[in-house]
Amino acid sequence: MSPLSSIAGDGPAPEHPAPGNPFGDRPVVRLKPKAEARAIRHGFPWVYADELVMDRRTGNIPPGALAVLEDGERRALGLVTVNVKSKIVARMLDRDPGAVVDEAWFAARLSRALELRARLHEAPFYRLVHAEADGLPGVVIDRFGDVAVVQPNAAWAEALLEPLVAALRAVTGVSTVIKNGTGRSRGLEGLAEETVVLCGGVAGPVAVPMNGATYMADVTGGQKTGLFYDQRPNHAFAARLAKGARVLDVFTHVGGFALAALAGGAESALAVDASAPALALAEAGARASGVADRFAVRQGDAFAVLEALAAEGERFDQVICDPPAFAPAKPALEAGLRAYERIARLAAPVVAPGGYLVLCSCSHAADLAAFRNASARGIGRGGRRGQLLHTGFAGADHPMLPQLAESGYLKSLFFRLD
Repeated sequence: MSPLSSIAGDGPAPEHPAPGNPFGDRPVVRLKPKAEARAIRHGFPWVYADELVMDRRTGNIPPGALAVLEDGERRALGLVTVNVKSKIVARMLDRDPGAVVDEAWFAARLSRALELRARLHEAPFYRLVHAEADGLPGVVIDRFGDVAVVQPNAAWAEALLEPLVAALRAVTGVSTVIKNGTGRSRGLEGLAEETVVLCGGVAGPVAVPMNGATYMADVTGGQKTGLFYDQRPNHAFAARLAKGARVLDVFTHVGGFALAALAGGAESALAVDASAPALALAEAGARASGVADRFAVRQGDAFAVLEALAAEGERFDQVICDPPAFAPAKPALEAGLRAYERIARLAAPVVAPGGYLVLCSCSHAADLAAFRNASARGIGRGGRRGQLLHTGFAGADHPMLPQLAESGYLKSLFFRLD
């Protein structure tokens, strides 16, 4: 049985399209007459639940199945994945409504993604697949040398995981593939959380060379895939400003900005995080990088630690705050912006005169202007003024789909304070 037929048979069988349908047994889903088909034709990859005709046939399509999407005049727009349990009810997979999504199809997408990353990076440590921007909606793949971590965050990817992994191994040659099935996105798709080693194995944290430092990634039990590659260019820019500096890295995760700064010549770095396991990995990375004598950690809540450092009279030449997403979705936007403003307010007083403050956001719901305004307000409320020197984004191994603002989520603001 082919992967496609196995999906179609997983759950109640949808009614077949009308006789003569050129796409065989695939179900057909249709946009409502007033839905905007132009956006889909111009590259927008999602259809929301209120834009699709939800008749009995469509309601019976099993999560993750493939279907032909038609506009209101019954003209085919392409091949989509369907999950009627999700707010994103359909995701565009292929402009060819007759495309066969098998191992060869995955291999073509993965080969294109690999060709870009091989041009960008000499060593095989990068984000290999960045979801919709690489033509694999809801799929994230990070590569750690001979190890790949796959996040199938959409129902279709979970259902077609076997041919995806087979193609991944064939195209890249990796021997170990780990499925990281955790995170908010899977819950929105109705998928269970689990982390599984699908093939091969790892004995412990994986050493990752980046920006002259060595990071230790826990690929089986760490946050997300174990390491955040997206900040790589921002780590490098911050390191240029950190020569001879005392650095404070808040929300450091496994060493983040701190290890890059030390590799770039910083005098010292204090790394702050609430997670003891993450700080242990950061310390291991400092030892592997040969900078342990200049590296220290402090465990605790970031807001409380910043308040305590200010009360202790501590000052740093460079302060970086790289928190988790305070505004992961629009309902959390206002609270998230208040949190970003508070972080800036608490961080500004511990920056030495003429020093640098780096503020980051990975919240796609908070656009650049809103985040920049919240940061500026916070700096002002912290009693400081400054210049905005540079705005950084995710590295090129995290390409952005121009039609999908959510794919350009990362913002890093570099200020120099008076």
